[in-house]
Amino acid sequence: MPVPPEGRERGVAMGRRVLRHARALGLGSPDLALIERVHARALEVRAERADDDHDPPFLHHGRSALVLLIDVRERDSRVLSAAMGVDSEDPSWAPDLTGIGDERLERLIAQIPASGVEDLAERLWSAEPEACRAALAERLDHLRHAHLWADHEARRRAHEEAVAVYAPMAERTHPQLAHRYAWWCRMFGARHLS
Repeated sequence: MPVPPEGRERGVAMGRRVLRHARALGLGSPDLALIERVHARALEVRAERADDDHDPPFLHHGRSALVLLIDVRERDSRVLSAAMGVDSEDPSWAPDLTGIGDERLERLIAQIPASGVEDLAERLWSAEPEACRAALAERLDHLRHAHLWADHEARRRAHEEAVAVYAPMAERTHPQLAHRYAWWCRMFGARHLS
């Protein structure tokens, strides 16, 4: 059942928060407009599919952008938009960005693999640095909510993949992302897999 209109306000508020952080980092009108369009499309998909406005996937796209804005101080609107335009856990949650008309954004999104693909490490290692930052931020937000997953085996696989692939990639990509992945891998293994 779709999130009712009153619940969608949390998604709209998230969009305002993303734009506020982007504006504070100096992004201008064209960049803010792109971020706003992508956020709105992602919110449409999530409002139709989430069970309620407190379902973790509902605000995932906005939180992914905030990881980049707050932890990485990302100023590239295409990287921010790419993080909002994919879903590594379930690609069917990704918004249709047809008509956005931004070839660079489309190229970045095409380089971001879903979790669990056979050649995940290879695809991340060969991606442009910008696509890699978007992929790491987006995946980190999913992992931050993995303790809520009912499927213990899915939690174990996500942890193993993070330790083997995402954390080493974060080490190569950005010190704050590396720190956040290292902390999550230690914490999650100790608290949720023991």
